[in-house]
Amino acid sequence: QVQLVESGGGLVQTGDSLRLSCAATGRSIDTNLMGWFRQAPGKERESVAAIDWRDTTSYLDSVTGRFTISRDNFKNTLYLQINSLKPEDTAVYYCAVGAIGTPAALGLNFFDSWGQGTQVTVSS
Repeated sequence: QVQLVESGGGLVQTGDSLRLSCAATGRSIDTNLMGWFRQAPGKERESVAAIDWRDTTSYLDSVTGRFTISRDNFKNTLYLQINSLKPEDTAVYYCAVGAIGTPAALGLNFFDSWGQGTQVTVSS
């Protein structure tokens, strides 16, 4: 069973950047589909980025160009670089792991283990 721990969130201003990290322990995630989700107050959790074992990526249309997902297999860590932050990016951000060998895809049904989340708050 893999454990995921997110970090890197915080209170920032519009236009700032953040890099979120997700450290995985328990087993290697280098061949798994990995993803980032976010959930704003009163809204459903949405998939924002995914990366597969080939480093192929997929992004939610509204974040394309501002969000970059990446992975460091030596550190067993997933990252999300967020640039030009907007107030509407305010949410709890979660990382998740999916099945081995699954192509990059967005959507809750592709993932089965989740971290506890890290809060990102963007002030205007």
